[in-house]
Amino acid sequence: MDKIEKLLRKIGQKDRQRIFKLIEALLENRLAGLDTIKISNSDFYRLKSGSFRIIFHYENDEVIIDAVRLRNEKTYKNL
Repeated sequence: MDKIEKLLRKIGQKDRQRIFKLIEALLENRLAGLDTIKISNSDFYRLKSGSFRIIFHYENDEVIIDAVRLRNEKTYKNL
């Protein structure tokens, strides 16, 4: 089981649905109105929603989701 799957099992149904909707919008390239920003000194981007962060990057015009994390002091380390 990977880290994303493990986090999604731990959180509540409401948060899980919100994250799935954000991931769906991200994969369909519907970024208007979403809080996305490029992470400095890296090729990664983050999508922020409440206390959750979705870390992703682009590869050959495709979105690759690298992590879904709860916001803390280690959220952006090791990217």
